[in-house]
Amino acid sequence: MKLQLLGLSLMTALVLTGCDRIDPNSPLGKRKAIYQQMLDIKEDLGGMLRGRLPFDGAAFAAGAVKLDELSRQPWQHYPAVKEEQSDARDDVWQQQERFNELARMLEAETAALVAATTVQPLKPQEVAPAFQRVEDACETCHKEFRAY
Repeated sequence: MKLQLLGLSLMTALVLTGCDRIDPNSPLGKRKAIYQQMLDIKEDLGGMLRGRLPFDGAAFAAGAVKLDELSRQPWQHYPAVKEEQSDARDDVWQQQERFNELARMLEAETAALVAATTVQPLKPQEVAPAFQRVEDACETCHKEFRAY
C-alpha cells in the first residue's frame, strides 16, 4: 500500500512538473532561448570588464558581434496575443510602440558596442561605457515590460 502511494505521488509530481514546460518551438520558447543566449554573452563580457574573467579583446569583440546579432532576433517571436506562460507584462501588447522603441534602442546600443570594439588594441576602459549602455537598455525594457 505504501509503495502504491509513493508511486502515485511520484507520478503526480512528474505530471505537474511537465505542465510548466515551455515548448521550445513556440514563440515564447524561441524568445526565451534568444534571451538566454544574450544573457550568457552579456555575463561573459561583463565578467571581462569587471575582472571576474581575464580580458580578451578578440573574444570580447566576437561576443559583441554575437550580442548585436541576437539583439535583433527576439522581437519577431512576440505574437499578436500574449501567451499564458509569458514573463512579459500585458503592456508589451498594449504599448507596442514604446516596446518597439526600446527594442530599437537596444539594437542601436549593441551596434555601438560593436563599433567600440573596432579600435585596436581593445582596452576594457574604452568599451566599458558602450557595454554599460547595452546593460542600461536591457534594464529599461525589463523595468517597463517584464513581470518579475
